[in-house]
Amino acid sequence: MAADNPRGAMFRVIVPNQHSRVTNAELFFDLVFVFAVTQVSHTLLHHFTPLGAVHVTVLFLAVWWVWVYTAWVTNWLNPELTPVRILLFSMMLGGLVLSTTIPTAFEGRGVWFAIAYATMQVGRTAFWLFATPRHRTAVRHNAIRILTWLSISAVLWIVGGLSEGETRLWLWIAAVAWEYVSPAARFWVPKLGFSSVEAWAVEGGHMAERCSLFVIIALGEAVVVNGATFADLEWTAANILAFVSALVGSIAMWWVYFHKGAEAGSERISKSTESGRLARLAYTYLHMPIIAGIILTAVSDELVLKHPTGHSDIRTIVSTIGGPLVFLIGTILFKHAIRGFL
Repeated sequence: MAADNPRGAMFRVIVPNQHSRVTNAELFFDLVFVFAVTQVSHTLLHHFTPLGAVHVTVLFLAVWWVWVYTAWVTNWLNPELTPVRILLFSMMLGGLVLSTTIPTAFEGRGVWFAIAYATMQVGRTAFWLFATPRHRTAVRHNAIRILTWLSISAVLWIVGGLSEGETRLWLWIAAVAWEYVSPAARFWVPKLGFSSVEAWAVEGGHMAERCSLFVIIALGEAVVVNGATFADLEWTAANILAFVSALVGSIAMWWVYFHKGAEAGSERISKSTESGRLARLAYTYLHMPIIAGIILTAVSDELVLKHPTGHSDIRTIVSTIGGPLVFLIGTILFKHAIRGFL
């Protein structure tokens, strides 16, 4: 029973040699990020300039970070319990606000993007701290460390949202950099010091499955966009060839990621004595370029579908080469981290 769980009443019950399943509440929560990925992709498509690419990169890094932090927390907490479900559903509201403001985050709705993001990050971490029993001192200290770092970045996000132009951009870059360096810095804070490896222990199979599902989300968004774009085109030989090429590209990325790599990662992290360290590197950091590569490739597919013949512009060239390249670099580094070889 949850009440008898030594980890805490709201924490998952860990059974030795048994994989914690991904719950329906988590899958439902992920639907918001299907929309978020689509918004990131479309924003890049319509603002494919050097400055636009920087803007979209900042927004994408925020979307990935809020999702992966939630994956960590639901690895520890039990989403089958009502309080944790309410947390996830509340974050869905925040995620919808976050997603709807992505196209205009550097224009009129920046403050709403910032408020939604900061509320999700700080609120979720505060809930985790509240749910952790007092006898689990190491875990509580870990939550306090993370809450401290996220509270500082929340100020940067909101002040940036209230600012305009380059000031907003630089404040948000600082906020993203602060958050991305925090796990590598082991969330050091005065008096509490660094977080320990033991405090980061996760149920490896669950973490691996959660991140592989986000890969499916990104690939699914690409397939949907390709299908919707093709549906509005004439069925000429060039358009059909472009459509088939886009689908083959998505299948190839699925194959490269899931063939051996995903299962090997799940097995490796499940058996690791330092599951938290491996989850931080392989699933928190290295999955980011994998997802980014898929999104950039989806932009390329849409551009090629709309203009399958003639000279390619700089947007098409950059996305067609850059998307698969970023994806492959991320996948190679991920597989190296979990297996030590390709």
